[in-house]
Amino acid sequence: MRLLGLSDLHVGHATNRDAIEALPGSPEDWLILGGDLCESAEALVWVLDTLGPRFARLVWVPGNHELWTTRSDREAGRRGATKYRHLVDLCRERGVLTPEDPYVRWPGPGPERWICPLFLLYDYTFSPDGHTPEQAIAWAREDGIVCADERLLEPHPFASRQSWCAHRVAVTKRRLSEELPAGARTVLINHWPLRRDLVRLFRIPRFSPWCGTRLTEDWHTRFGAEVVVSGHLHMRATDWRDGVRFEEISLGYPRHWSQDKGAPSYVREVLGPSTLPAPASDAGPIWHR
Repeated sequence: MRLLGLSDLHVGHATNRDAIEALPGSPEDWLILGGDLCESAEALVWVLDTLGPRFARLVWVPGNHELWTTRSDREAGRRGATKYRHLVDLCRERGVLTPEDPYVRWPGPGPERWICPLFLLYDYTFSPDGHTPEQAIAWAREDGIVCADERLLEPHPFASRQSWCAHRVAVTKRRLSEELPAGARTVLINHWPLRRDLVRLFRIPRFSPWCGTRLTEDWHTRFGAEVVVSGHLHMRATDWRDGVRFEEISLGYPRHWSQDKGAPSYVREVLGPSTLPAPASDAGPIWHR
C-alpha cells in the first residue's frame, strides 16, 4: 500500500484531460490530488468521479485555480470561501479527504504517520524583504508578470487574499497543535510550497509573491513532518531540509510535461517501499523531468 501524489492536472486542457482519463488505477493505494486540478466545480466532480474508483482513497487540497470565480460560480453566488466550502462538500460526498476533515492515521505499512491536508493560500511575502503586497505586485509587474488570481481569485468575505491566508494559517496552526498526538509524525500536504527557498521559477522568477507565505517556513520541523507535499510550481523535484523530504508533485500545463513519457510517469510515490531515504545532510534538488 502506497501514498501517491499528483497535482496541477489542469484538465481544462484537452491533452491533460485525456491523460487523466487514461491514467491507470492502483486500487490498493491512496492518491493525493494536490490542487489546480481545474477551475470549475463541474470539472472537479469529473476528476473525482474519474479517479476515485481507481484508488483506495483520494486526498484533495485546493489550488488557486479551483478557487477562481467563474461565471457559473457568480450566477450561483459562490465566490471566495463560499466556493471553497462548496468544493469541500463535493469531495465529502465522494469520501475524499479534505483540509476540513480530521487528520487521519496512515493505514499503510511502516511507523505511524498522520495525513494532514492543508489549505493555506499566500500573502505576497515570497518577495524581497520589506515589500508590502502592493509593492510585491508592482515588483512582479516590472518583469511583465501579473497573476490571474488578481482578477479571478476573490477573497470574499475577507478583505484581501493575504487576510484570508492569515486566517487559514492561524486556524491550521491551531488544529495541528491541538488535534495531533504528541510527537506525531506527519505528511503535510499543501498546494503552495511551505518554504520560500523551494520556489525556483527560472523563467518567471518574479511570480514568487503568489507562491506561499513565510509564516510556514518552520512547519516541517514544528509539526513533525516526514514528508511535505506541494505543487503549484510545475517544477517537479525532491528536496531535503533539516532531514525532512519535500516533494513537488506537479503535472502542469501540456508544455510542462512530456506526453511521450505519459502521465503515469509523473505520479510521485510519497510513502511506500521506493521512497528515498534521508541523506546524511541536506542536498540540492533531485529534479523529476
